[in-house]
Amino acid sequence: MVLFWCSVAASAVAGIGCGYLITAAILLRRFAHDRVGASPAATPSVTILKPLHGSEAGLFENLGSFCAQDYPGDIQIICGVQHTSDGAVAVVERLRELKPTRNLDLVVDAKMHGLNRKVSNLVNMAPRIRHEIVVLADSDIRVDPGYLCRVIAALEQPGVGAVTCLYHGVALTGVWARLAALLTNAQFLPSVVFALAFGLAHPCFGSTLALRREALTAIGGFKPFVDCLADDYAMGAALRAHGGNVVIPRFAVAHVCTQTSLSELWRQQLRWARTIRSIDPIGYAGSLVSHPLGWALLAVLFGAGSTALFPAAAAVIAAIACRVAVLRQVERAYRLPSQPYWLVPACDLLSFAVFAISFLNWKVSWRGHRFRMVAGDWTADRGTNQ
Repeated sequence: MVLFWCSVAASAVAGIGCGYLITAAILLRRFAHDRVGASPAATPSVTILKPLHGSEAGLFENLGSFCAQDYPGDIQIICGVQHTSDGAVAVVERLRELKPTRNLDLVVDAKMHGLNRKVSNLVNMAPRIRHEIVVLADSDIRVDPGYLCRVIAALEQPGVGAVTCLYHGVALTGVWARLAALLTNAQFLPSVVFALAFGLAHPCFGSTLALRREALTAIGGFKPFVDCLADDYAMGAALRAHGGNVVIPRFAVAHVCTQTSLSELWRQQLRWARTIRSIDPIGYAGSLVSHPLGWALLAVLFGAGSTALFPAAAAVIAAIACRVAVLRQVERAYRLPSQPYWLVPACDLLSFAVFAISFLNWKVSWRGHRFRMVAGDWTADRGTNQ
């Protein structure tokens, strides 16, 4: 009887999860159709900051997409690395040769200001900023030529202090990268759109953070965030605390996925999960309903040999069908090619496993370094850096 009722409970959670996915699919459709105009009324000069680390796959094309903007205003692009031997240096130099008219700067500075190497990079790059509008974007982001116009159009709306962007996954290498992209498109996008629609989250993403220079100065520049692992979220929270409204326009940029192994993918997903858990522990715990397939399979396991097996089996089919429906909406909303639906079960089960394991401790791995996160503070314990 205990297993029977466990199966019934797991099936109920799976059913709630299916309802969540159906709601997310509807919200995705509405969200993507409410778009900000692509043409800003003014075209102020812009500085784009690109902190780099290594010559990752697709880096040349990622940086090149920021050099190919259909933006009539002046654009300064600053790339930053910490060592002359960094593989990203050759990529930047190659772009300089191919784009001689583009204002493309390179800062090489090994100084560390805290645990977060990306933010230390930004601190080193900051003195080279020339313009009043500053746009930050991670190295794995790829954009279309109209990206900057849409970002500036959103930034100039009344009451807007900063702009951040949703992102969808694009696989560049092999099955693990395809699975990473699917996790972004099937799990991340629906959850964010759902949370935004119901006011459950106030995110800020490394895909884009556009703000005025005076706002950056008001939050103390980049130095207050040098020990934050969730630096993007922390900067967004600081901007809101100073009266700035951080908005998300109705388009998404591409996050290029280059994972080449399950271990690499696992470490990244676990770091993201524990980062979100540290930011919003209650909301993260509530996201258990976003894994209906995992709960449905548990229901099948508990209900084997009893009448609970039949609703559990139906829940498995419903969970997969609802996830596919969400992916279809993501494809339509952001004009993406057909997703690898055959990977949907693996995607959901991996996500469910990451969710469960993320509660065991606060250890994360980031760019070859290991940290122990401090819950509620989004910082890392210096003693565990390896």
